[in-house]
Amino acid sequence: MTIPPGTDSAWRVELSSKWDARSQYMRESSISWPPHFLLIVRTLLFRSLWHLSLPEPSETVAEPIDFEKSWPSSYADGGQVSWSAAFSDATGNIKVSFPDIRWDTLRATEGWPALQHHSVLHTTLTVHPSDNASQAPQLLFDLKQGTFFTIVPRLPNSELSDSVPEWYAGNVYNMERSLPQAVQLPSPPSLSSPTVYDVYVSGDYEIRLFGDPRSGGSECPVLDITLSVQSESPAIGFIREPSHDIVCDFVDGFAFGDALGVGLRSISGWWTVTSASIPGPSERGLTVQLVKKLRLAPGQTRIFPLQIHQTAPFDSDTLGIQIDLMSGTVTAQVYIEFSISQQSQTQWRQHATPPIRASYFFAQSMPTVFLVHSPFSPTPYGETPKPPILATHGAGVDIIDQPFWAEALPRQERSWIIMPTGLTSWGLDWHGPSAQEAWATVGALGAILERNPAWHSWKLADNTKVVLLGHSNGGQGTWYLASRYPDRVVAAIPAAGYIKAQSYVPLTQSRSAHFIDPSLRAVLETAFTPDDNDLFLSNLVDTPILAIHGGDDTNVPTWHTREAVSVLKTWNPDANVTYHEDPGESHWYPKVFANDHVQKFLDSVFELQGSEASPTKGFTLTVSNPAESGSLHGWRITGLHIPGRIARLTVQDEAGVISISSQNVKSFSLDRRRTPAPKLVVDGVDILLTQLHGNIARIESGLNGWQVQEAANLINLPQKSGRLATILTTPGPLQIIVPNITSQSRELSIAQRLAYNLNLFHKLDTEIISDAEALQRLQDHNMGLGNIIVISPAAGRFARHCLKPVPAKTSFDISDTPDGPVLRFRGQVLNEHSQGTLFLQPHPSNPSGVMLFMIGNDAEGLERAARLFPIRTGISAPDWLVVGGMADIFGAAGVQGAGVWGEGWSWNKAISWHD
Repeated sequence: MTIPPGTDSAWRVELSSKWDARSQYMRESSISWPPHFLLIVRTLLFRSLWHLSLPEPSETVAEPIDFEKSWPSSYADGGQVSWSAAFSDATGNIKVSFPDIRWDTLRATEGWPALQHHSVLHTTLTVHPSDNASQAPQLLFDLKQGTFFTIVPRLPNSELSDSVPEWYAGNVYNMERSLPQAVQLPSPPSLSSPTVYDVYVSGDYEIRLFGDPRSGGSECPVLDITLSVQSESPAIGFIREPSHDIVCDFVDGFAFGDALGVGLRSISGWWTVTSASIPGPSERGLTVQLVKKLRLAPGQTRIFPLQIHQTAPFDSDTLGIQIDLMSGTVTAQVYIEFSISQQSQTQWRQHATPPIRASYFFAQSMPTVFLVHSPFSPTPYGETPKPPILATHGAGVDIIDQPFWAEALPRQERSWIIMPTGLTSWGLDWHGPSAQEAWATVGALGAILERNPAWHSWKLADNTKVVLLGHSNGGQGTWYLASRYPDRVVAAIPAAGYIKAQSYVPLTQSRSAHFIDPSLRAVLETAFTPDDNDLFLSNLVDTPILAIHGGDDTNVPTWHTREAVSVLKTWNPDANVTYHEDPGESHWYPKVFANDHVQKFLDSVFELQGSEASPTKGFTLTVSNPAESGSLHGWRITGLHIPGRIARLTVQDEAGVISISSQNVKSFSLDRRRTPAPKLVVDGVDILLTQLHGNIARIESGLNGWQVQEAANLINLPQKSGRLATILTTPGPLQIIVPNITSQSRELSIAQRLAYNLNLFHKLDTEIISDAEALQRLQDHNMGLGNIIVISPAAGRFARHCLKPVPAKTSFDISDTPDGPVLRFRGQVLNEHSQGTLFLQPHPSNPSGVMLFMIGNDAEGLERAARLFPIRTGISAPDWLVVGGMADIFGAAGVQGAGVWGEGWSWNKAISWHD
């Protein structure tokens, strides 16, 4: 039943080489959208602040597109821009530039933000049937370095006015090992003659993706996009996708990890993998087991997880596995052969040893790989292992196929070097799931070494701390990880890292700034706060830091590292931070870490191993989201009075009495082993610790002031809310719930597109299920641990079940009316045309999970909600949003409501805005 990849012989598709292009300025503080000046999309898009656009609406698809028309623009001389022609080559590559714009003049006053411009591209797609064509083909679109695309039918105006296009995400970062996206034509093609469709592409020029044009000797930025299309037979079947396979290296015949992954894509139909095995007698001593049955939705790609069990060395360079699948009453088998890399343990001591590829299960069941450099020498008997180095790569660096990153990290005498992928080469900028994955690799390496007695002399210490090291986006990630989890870090070496996104590409060109209520802007921008590294540098004053930057860096200016060091020393002039600038060096240079001053710093850190860093003059712990922050010197903020605002805890040791002052802190905990004083003074209130028996104490502010409790008596975890992007930090595979999966619907289409995006950008596994199945799982207490995404109208069964009105509810609910179910917010009915609403809620069964509702009043509202999904970083989307059609004109100023939930998911008046 495996269908070989290729085109559908019954159809031929032809993408025109002639394109129409139009440019406009691109900055939007947190909200942007595809080319809605045509009102094709009639919806709003939140996306990465690196991709922000803001053309004005002017005409609709119900009208003929006037390619002679012009629009107001602050870019062009005369203040008007219009369409121009461009041409793609035979591969579908098109390079778009606007040399008539005086980019140097714009840059002189507006800086880099002026280069971040948005282009709308238009071409046509012609679908040609052959004589034996009997049904519409499925198309595979591959858009590289473009942001979005849509296909619009050429229908009569009366029909087209009711059409709501489906926008598909492009592979904007040209991600490695990506797959084309399956697209259904918006209207059936003719079976007897060619059918023409309009194709619109949203393209955005950004510094991180295309670089500074001055590096190529030009002032004019050039947008470089490639679009290709092929047809695929819609016959029931599936394809193995080897690019998505996960396999580890074998060392002395033993797997360096316990996870294998098989990439499969459904061409059509719902497929379930039911079992897996290794056939034949030659594989004795090595078996695999399917971790869980997984189902493929039509067009979906998933990595099926297989767990390795091994009792004897495996000496072959290939591994064959048989996979059994079922679709309805149809069964199929596929035989898969993995190529195995064998390494010898003795090579660990050689200087020329390549990195070892390790594997593990991220978030329970997602097969994931990472690389490691082994130390030259094992840990001597009786000594404590040295902490490993956790090395975070830069944006767009594929550490699996690009060896330069591993080659730039010199192996250490007794320390492992761990190189996580961040899930993908771009990931989430080492925040959210990328941070989660980075920390998970440390535990995974520890488990791998623990499983094999032959490797015990190379083991990590229990609960080991790490030395953080990273370059560029990974340098930013080093600042991020170290300042959010300071007690897990021995030292940090950030190189060429930007301090935060808004400083890298400022928000000065935001369109909504001309219209937005400043209080709404403040609420929206609370979603940036958890990522703003400069706000959290108080947490690093006692951490040894070597900050590095190339003196002639034209990608991330030296200002960023210099300013981070300055901020750190503002908190404590004696902070243990050293700034090293390499004169004449650019953004990347091979010796950034392989040099004497870095090795000297590492040697000094390893010599101090085992001694806890202690505050010299007290310290200040800064936290924005307690659920994604760790402790400092054993102190941890666990709850906020007003979520959405910064919380700080300043601790001073005054003659044996610990004095604490708090800012927006509802509760905190401390490790009594590191704070032996019997008494605390919290905001002037004496707190005695002598009656506690456990090591961890929690201090909480209540109606009677500050009170102390034993941590063992506490069951509440920090609330996982604060912004919609929390949905990506999942403890298991994401579940996407739609009303029905038995027939194609708008909700199912959005779920399929979202599953594609989550796989493309984050390699996060998703399962698409129906309302009925979700309700059954809920009844059976079998919802799983992963976060949940609900895509639904107000009439959806699962949404109605979870959002039933209750007297104490002060947020969203679904109520029955004579006209049918309606979504309400604090008693106000949300039933406007094209209105989309997104909001987080607690997971129905897992306290460490969350649930995201995406509800639309109609097809346009559902598309609007879908476009607001926080797939990338820099998104100003707090816990809940209500957005209608006015956002198409005014951007963020058109948001109808936004806010951050209070404690217990309650109404938080201080961090909420609604019109």
